[in-house]
Amino acid sequence: MLKQHTISVRHAVDGLVWALKTQPNYRTHLLLSIISIIASVVFKISYLEFLLIIFLITVGLVIETINTGFEQTTDAIDRKIREDIKIAKDVAAAAMLIYSIGATIIALIIFVPKFLGL
Repeated sequence: MLKQHTISVRHAVDGLVWALKTQPNYRTHLLLSIISIIASVVFKISYLEFLLIIFLITVGLVIETINTGFEQTTDAIDRKIREDIKIAKDVAAAAMLIYSIGATIIALIIFVPKFLGL
C-alpha cells in the first residue's frame, strides 16, 4: 500500500516538474505567487489575509494544472484544429481567466491599502 502511494506521489511530482519546465503560464503563476508571498511579508499583512493569499495561490495552481492536463488530453485526442476541441480548450482556459481576475481583485483589496499606507 505504501509503495503504491509512493509511486502515485512520484507521478504527481513528475507532472509538476513537467508543467514547470514546459508551461510558460505555470511559471508565470508561480512567479506571481512568490511576489505575493514576499509582498505579504514586506507589508506585514494579517494572518487571515496571509491565509487568503496562500489559498488563492493554491487554487490558482490547481486550476492551472487541471487546465494544462485538459489541454494535453485534448491534444492527444486530435492535434488537428477541431471546433469541438477548441471550444473545450477555450472554456477550460476561461476558468483560469475568471479565477485570475477574481484573485487579482482580492490581492488588490489586500495590498493597495498597505501600499498607500507607506
